[in-house]
Amino acid sequence: MTTLRGIAWNHTRGFVSVAATAQRFEELQPEVSIQWEKRSLQAFAGASLAALAAKFDLIVMDHPHVALAAREGLILPLEDWAPVEFLADQAANSAGASCASYRYNGQQWGLASDAAAPIATWRPDLIEQHKLTLPKTWEETLELAGRGFVTVSAFPIDVLMQTYMFSAALGPKPFSDDDGIAPDEVLAQALTEIRRLAALCDPACLGRNPIRTAEWMSQADEPRAAYCPFAYGYSNYSRPRYARHLLKAGGLVTFNGRRLRSTLGGAGIAVSAGTKHPRACMDYAQFTASAEVQRGVYFQAGGQPGHRAAWTDDAVNAASSNFFRDTLPTLDEAVLRPQYPGYMNFQDAATPVAHDCVAGKTKPAAAARELNRLCRASLAKGH
Repeated sequence: MTTLRGIAWNHTRGFVSVAATAQRFEELQPEVSIQWEKRSLQAFAGASLAALAAKFDLIVMDHPHVALAAREGLILPLEDWAPVEFLADQAANSAGASCASYRYNGQQWGLASDAAAPIATWRPDLIEQHKLTLPKTWEETLELAGRGFVTVSAFPIDVLMQTYMFSAALGPKPFSDDDGIAPDEVLAQALTEIRRLAALCDPACLGRNPIRTAEWMSQADEPRAAYCPFAYGYSNYSRPRYARHLLKAGGLVTFNGRRLRSTLGGAGIAVSAGTKHPRACMDYAQFTASAEVQRGVYFQAGGQPGHRAAWTDDAVNAASSNFFRDTLPTLDEAVLRPQYPGYMNFQDAATPVAHDCVAGKTKPAAAARELNRLCRASLAKGH
């Protein structure tokens, strides 16, 4: 019996999905046993890949870790194990840039089993009850927030991702050169816009990540739960009977004359370079990321697939209030974070700087200068 150990994150979307595919894989391959464990969403984003790779065979990981993990030899390149045809199908049928987010230095280091980007969500019952019109522009969003009908996911890391989003709408794509994220004045205005919204929302938003935001919105009986303009999407809350109240999902509003482009998230399956069973790991990873499993067992168990076939599937959309079709354009337009080994150190240092500014503790101009200083220092250490 071959026993594999895997680590995922602690939500139905992140854990139950892979536990279900592991169970089905074991039924088809009785000589393999797969034991999944879970960690918090925060630990998922910030855990040491070296420690995880030493302990587990399979790792559900956040794509900004890929460059460092690949350079340090912590995970295996898929080209050595997966058929060319399979990898070509993954690339051709990626949801947004999800597949590309696991490429580094010309090789594929993970399979995009999960795809996500910040999207808008709302409570149809509250929208109808209060006779509200969904906003189409940023100014309409702020007006709705001023009337007490808006919440937002303003957890520290989410604020940094939103900073990238507004920077992209105000100027060139963030990280376009080695001079920082964006010009100081662009970055300062981006922080100012997020701060304008946060000031109109409940201060509790500053401590809510996307999961906590979706949980609160789907449970609360108060006007502020009516609309959220951007938070990483969780299709579970658009599925009937998953939560107390259903959340509908859709695209982002326009700002500065163009539709906002959010920052790509999602998760992928990587195989530890330290595994004693690389063939079994790769077979399971391919099984989980395949089109049929993604729109079948994986989705049915609460997963949010990375394969485009699932996002356009009639049955998948019928079971999720059309979540996938309604948010796919937003996912396709999402901006990919830079891929270099030092990026995660920069992100960890930049996150509290952006959050303190949006929380009103520092000035946007000073925060922008510090963010760009951190970015330049990170880039100067080499890609």
